[in-house]
Amino acid sequence: MDCNPRSLLFVLLLLLSCVIPAFPVFYPPNEVNLLDSKASQGELGWISYPSHGWRENWEEISGVDEHYTPIRTFQVCNVMDYSQNNWLRTNWIPRQSAQKIYVELKFTLRDCNSIPLVLGTCKETFNLLYLEADDDQGSHFQEHQFSKIDTIAADESFTQTDLGDRILKLNTEVREVGPMTKKGFYLAFQDVGACVALVSVRVYFKKCPHTVRNLASFPDTVPMDSQSLVEVKGSCVNHSKEEEPPRMYCSTEGEWLVPIGKCLCNPGYEERSSTCQTCRAGFYKSTLGNMECSKCPPHSFSHHEGSLHCGCEKNYFRAEGDPASMACTRPPSAPRNVISSINETSVILEWSWPEDTGGRRDITFTVLCKRCRAVAANGSSSGTQRCEPCRSNVRFLPRAMGLHNTTVTVGDLLAHTNYTFEIEAQNGVSSLAPKMRQYAAVTITTNQAAPSPVAVIKKEKTTRSSVSLSWQEPERPNGIILDYEIKYYEKEEQETSYTILRARGCNVTLNGLKPNTAYLLQIRARTAAGYGASSPTFQFETSPDSAFSISSESSQVVLIAISSAVAIILLTVLLYVLISRFCCRSKSKHPDEKRLHFGNGHLRLPGIRTYVDPHTYEDPSQAVHEFAKELDASCIAIDKVVGAGEFGEVCSGRLKLPSKKEICVAIKTLKGGYTDKQRRDFLSEASIMGQFDHPNIIRLEGVVTRSKPVMIVTEYMENGSLDSFLRKHDAQFTGIQLVGMLRGIASGMKYLSDMGYVHRDLAARNILVNSNLVCKVSDFGLSRVLEDDPEAAYTTRGGKIPIRWTAPEAIAYRKFTSASDAWSYGIVLWEVMSYGERPYWEMSNQDVIKAVDEGYRLPPPMDCPATLYQLMLDCWQKERNNRPKFEQIVSILDKLIRNPSSLKITANTTSRPANLLLDRSSSEVPSVGTMGDWMDGMRTLPCKEAFSGVSYSSCDTLAKTSTEDLKKVGVTIVGPQKKIVSSLKALDSHNKNGPVPV
Repeated sequence: MDCNPRSLLFVLLLLLSCVIPAFPVFYPPNEVNLLDSKASQGELGWISYPSHGWRENWEEISGVDEHYTPIRTFQVCNVMDYSQNNWLRTNWIPRQSAQKIYVELKFTLRDCNSIPLVLGTCKETFNLLYLEADDDQGSHFQEHQFSKIDTIAADESFTQTDLGDRILKLNTEVREVGPMTKKGFYLAFQDVGACVALVSVRVYFKKCPHTVRNLASFPDTVPMDSQSLVEVKGSCVNHSKEEEPPRMYCSTEGEWLVPIGKCLCNPGYEERSSTCQTCRAGFYKSTLGNMECSKCPPHSFSHHEGSLHCGCEKNYFRAEGDPASMACTRPPSAPRNVISSINETSVILEWSWPEDTGGRRDITFTVLCKRCRAVAANGSSSGTQRCEPCRSNVRFLPRAMGLHNTTVTVGDLLAHTNYTFEIEAQNGVSSLAPKMRQYAAVTITTNQAAPSPVAVIKKEKTTRSSVSLSWQEPERPNGIILDYEIKYYEKEEQETSYTILRARGCNVTLNGLKPNTAYLLQIRARTAAGYGASSPTFQFETSPDSAFSISSESSQVVLIAISSAVAIILLTVLLYVLISRFCCRSKSKHPDEKRLHFGNGHLRLPGIRTYVDPHTYEDPSQAVHEFAKELDASCIAIDKVVGAGEFGEVCSGRLKLPSKKEICVAIKTLKGGYTDKQRRDFLSEASIMGQFDHPNIIRLEGVVTRSKPVMIVTEYMENGSLDSFLRKHDAQFTGIQLVGMLRGIASGMKYLSDMGYVHRDLAARNILVNSNLVCKVSDFGLSRVLEDDPEAAYTTRGGKIPIRWTAPEAIAYRKFTSASDAWSYGIVLWEVMSYGERPYWEMSNQDVIKAVDEGYRLPPPMDCPATLYQLMLDCWQKERNNRPKFEQIVSILDKLIRNPSSLKITANTTSRPANLLLDRSSSEVPSVGTMGDWMDGMRTLPCKEAFSGVSYSSCDTLAKTSTEDLKKVGVTIVGPQKKIVSSLKALDSHNKNGPVPV
């Protein structure tokens, strides 16, 4: 074999040019080739310089690459000659839009040490150069025009041994060129004495290739060398819309970075394979977005692609507000099991839910009332029923339409009349299918109602043995009045012996009465249905006996003379009073001196508000109209029933008075078929509430008495009763918030106390809470059910008492005062701090009475501040005069609010066993254990300050402290002196005999 290095290199290339299947070559998608010598199967036509006769220094020959693909290569190996300077230049290469160019060289290089007999200077490197040009300059070039890119060295070189083993050690080098400004360029390769073969030359630039991100299409983008990132705006693919303008950044390495924004598929299209494609049949998509198409809900279909919603099957519907994802529904079936309960001229209708709700939950009920009567046909006795809508004054409670409950009360019907009630169940699609609507019907006949009570009785004439009375016909006679029953008896006999008369008219004269005697009288009317309720008790008195007989003529003269004298005296006194008043009025016109008179005879001075008991009025309805505002029923809208009271239902609703803003209200209704006493007791609460005006007392908006149902309307308290509200939000309030609630209750009770009103039933259940956590005292009814628990009230001759909240003297002697309300306030305070626990827990009422009488007091609730527990104990003083006034309670709570740190000290439950019997009349000092405990347990502030600097040697020494000694250390107030001395005695007894609970 020829030992010439050029021959050896050529032999190597021939060895590698065996016929081997070609492998495809793949380049990254972000690289764009400007030149690839592998792609040319013919001669490349590059220019070599200088020429040496029949051959050039750089020779173009055929070879194979690393994948054994046939390629055109250039080689040079003039290592036997000195001073080599061999150039190879490419053709002109347009740069397109690229500014930065990459040159990839693959080559082999012979190790100089493996070449024998080298005469010249052997190199193992060659140079890479370039020249920018706006157009092709032909075959002539000059060396100095080129700029050097880099010197290329081989990482791997081959030797003589490698030729025998057929091992091709291929080197790959990549160099950057740029930034370029002209339209094209040349590359040149300078050999200075190496044995090298250029297997391939690839010239390329990088770009960010076309891509689709978040349904936005981004075009091919060539990065600019002048900046690191290029912002590119994308365009939404077909059938999509921008949610946020899409954009990305193209880096100099041809990579997409930081996608921002996205596109959403139109309704009827879903995202698949980075495109928006139509929904298939049986599926739908109603909104803009990239979620998948949804399968049609039950009872609906879609036969076409790209459906926005699914149509409903026959006899199924979708309401206007129903979402497309909701199944199609149908109207409900008729209500079932209609039951009617007739009470004279009112009826209660109850029914069961429809068997088929149509697939919906928005079921409401509508009740249609019809009045039916028989109509003879062609003069025959048998006829048909003719029905017409009921009168407009027929009242439905709560309403006739839009009912959510399965019961309604219908009142003010006519007696002895046939009615048909049609009850229809409706839902959101009932209006879309009128032919499918069904209802249940019930026919009833009202009873004859007894007449209402006689309201007003007037005394016309009175003598020593008779009285003439008159009255008005009952407001609701409910038929023809047959007669009236008059029952009367002497007041002192208390109905043990009474007389009954009957009268057909509205007047009667009672004869045979005793002179100068008080009588009580009641009247009731009778119809074919029987007697109505008795009237309120009316009292009258007969004239006294005369001192002499007036039968003789002389006696009559004397009587006339005496009468004349009396008349003259009375006239003189009357003139004197009138003149005196006139003179007084002319001297003083101050408005505070004017007096106000009320219809019940009470006298009140302006500026001094006092409570007036409505039961002192002869006509209780007068008290209602005097203290409560009459409302028009049309201004009240009842929304829903929220509870039930003794006299009827409690509802929430809205009140809209003319020229005023609509407000939310609570409405108490009086159920139908009530007696006059029930009506009077029901409205008495309004007569009481109407006298109060305070932010912590429930506000009365007005009453409805002139139409039915009778209603009491008050402000609406969103959070309901305080006890249930606290139980619902257990341990969720701060100490200051709880004290603020307690302060509001105390402020309301102070107002009531100042007015002279005793509540008698102050408890957390009777405190209402609004949305701003403002507590207001409520429940002023005089006749009410206290609790569902049959043991909740201890019955005495005077009625029912809430044992657990009532002071001992009120239980034993019915002595209800503001002091007994203060006791109840202490229980409310305990309820608040325990978050609605039941006072005395499961103890029976008799056990509570006995324990309280023996001195037992409720222990402090968990985490209860010591100051508040002390206030509880003060409210539970057995001697009612020692209990704090509500004015004092408000002042104490105000101080706690101003000094929140005082609430951080909690009451010590361990030192107060649950069965501890307190006798606070003898001592208010806590139980003591050690001298240190005693010092810590002193609750009086002056004591703490005085004893903070006092040292003591023994318990005996401290126990002998006198009041004079206390004055020397600064305790000058008599009360704390007595308290400390008593405590020291207890401490001394403790050290001698053991702990003594006091």
